[in-house]
Amino acid sequence: MDCRRSLTIKNYGMKMSNLIREIQIKDQIQWQKLYKGYAKFYKVEMNDQILETVWGWLHDKKHEINGIVYETEGDVVALAHFRRMPRPLKGKHIGFLDDLFVDPKHRGKKIGEQLISELKKISTTKGWGLIRWLTANDNLRAKKLYDRVAQKTSWDLYELK
Repeated sequence: MDCRRSLTIKNYGMKMSNLIREIQIKDQIQWQKLYKGYAKFYKVEMNDQILETVWGWLHDKKHEINGIVYETEGDVVALAHFRRMPRPLKGKHIGFLDDLFVDPKHRGKKIGEQLISELKKISTTKGWGLIRWLTANDNLRAKKLYDRVAQKTSWDLYELK
């Protein structure tokens, strides 16, 4: 099942103007601003080519990356990019959260927690049963959230260039 076709808008008991929904073409400018903020936070160079590539992936029904956003008062203030990932030792697929970013002006409102909660529902719907993600060791604010909603593993990450 493709998230882009099956995601139901959630309200979480707040004002009707706050909702989580799939990313849409109309969100491009606000999404770019958020994604640039995400890259700046992680000190990763961002350029138009990367923005266009990722934006294209998010709207290509054949590409594995999916996106949801948190909208408040008509503005997109947070994003989450996720995908299916094989877990060979279990012979199953799981979910992988690639990116989660909340506009700094909107932090402290449990928006990140709500996006993770929505991803858990998506994971259940898709039969994944598990979502994994990584964060930087010094991302202390996010780690407080992650420690509340998930279990930290004992795995270390390596990269071979």
